[in-house]
Amino acid sequence: MYKYTAAKLWSGRSAGETDKRLDEFNSSVSFDCRMYKEDIAGSAAHAEMLGRQGIISSEDSEAIVKGLRGICDDIESGVLAIDPAAEDIHMFIESALTERIGEAGKRLHTGRSRNDQTATDLRLYAKKALNCLSVKLKALIGVLLKHAKEHTETVMPGYTHLQRAQPITLAHHLCAWCQMFLRDISRLSDAGRRLDESPLGCGALASTTYPLDREWVAKELGFSGICRNSLDGVSDRDYCAEILSALALMMTHLTRISEEIILWCSLEFGFAELSDAFSTGSSIMPQKKNPDICELIRGKAGRVYGDLIGTLTMLKSLPLAYNKDMQEDKEALFDGFDTASACLDALIPMVETIAFQAGRMRSAAARGFINATDCADYLTKKGMPFREAYSVAGKLVSECECLGKTLETLPLENYQAHSEMFSDDIYQTLRLESCIQRRDLPGGPSPRAVGEHIKYLEDCITP
Repeated sequence: MYKYTAAKLWSGRSAGETDKRLDEFNSSVSFDCRMYKEDIAGSAAHAEMLGRQGIISSEDSEAIVKGLRGICDDIESGVLAIDPAAEDIHMFIESALTERIGEAGKRLHTGRSRNDQTATDLRLYAKKALNCLSVKLKALIGVLLKHAKEHTETVMPGYTHLQRAQPITLAHHLCAWCQMFLRDISRLSDAGRRLDESPLGCGALASTTYPLDREWVAKELGFSGICRNSLDGVSDRDYCAEILSALALMMTHLTRISEEIILWCSLEFGFAELSDAFSTGSSIMPQKKNPDICELIRGKAGRVYGDLIGTLTMLKSLPLAYNKDMQEDKEALFDGFDTASACLDALIPMVETIAFQAGRMRSAAARGFINATDCADYLTKKGMPFREAYSVAGKLVSECECLGKTLETLPLENYQAHSEMFSDDIYQTLRLESCIQRRDLPGGPSPRAVGEHIKYLEDCITP
């Protein structure tokens, strides 16, 4: 295994050695080493452009690109170990390159600063990570839709204030989760669109005197364009905050689905049961089956919130252009990506193997008078003002509670004692399946409407 000790490439100004404690505090290689591919890709494109523009010789350009590819191969194969004492990944790779190819390696940094180099690497990394998360979110939506297709007629209570409210289907509820995650994909895409500009060529802050072809490099690296202001290009970390904001909202949604699964798997609800492969037990209570994945997701959301607040605080009041404070952008962004990705990796197979208890859901829907609104609508459609119909329905519910009845089992004479508008068709009206079938508006819970919604969601996640 080869191991290069990265020299301080900025040491010309300083005659003495820096204190070891400064080196350790200043170093970022322990976390920015994950960007070695992006750093090598950016450097290779920059070197090729330098050769194309005649800023360095074509021979040096080719040697640099070949040397960088060899370094990438050796890091990936484990032949080359990244020096933990290096200041950062950028200096490590440049030092390794120079040791391998000699003088030509020293020409790589022509017309470039670590400021625009670092900014480019981070944007390239963020683009890949955003795409990876979007793929995982689509996979989660796909798993939810698979369940939804099987439960378009599975009746369950819908809730407000965690109280049974109106009848819906399980498919309708699952599709609501899908809509949240679809918006998350959209937010990640928006963030990716705004960061899709290349900072290379911005230099330290004032661009460079060399005739760089910034547009060519941007296209070579897959950017849609270039940063239009060199000061902004090296000091902009808005996109880090924007990504973390999108991730924080995504984690909020993951906590909501997690909380509902926790509730549904409790004995009190009994709406779902987790696979043994994705639940844990107790060290003392042999009957326990705990939804640890969901609980951890709830807890890990706080990490991502903290990453967002830390990034906003780091950026607050920073003067232009680059400041060392901005080194703090990476750990927060990396942690946000890692945490969100790990949560999805655990949640997707857990949801895929969950068993929904349709009988328990139907039984819960039969209690709680969740068809009371339909009772009021019944009278309204026969001409009674809604507020008066609402009052009649409320009195009927109270009467049922006193008699130990449901609206479906209350005798017709009891109905007619409150209004002569009631006839025996009230019982068909109050069937939970009928209540759901009549809610056939776009976005409603009827099997037909939900079927259309499922098709829409499938189209949204299909490439």
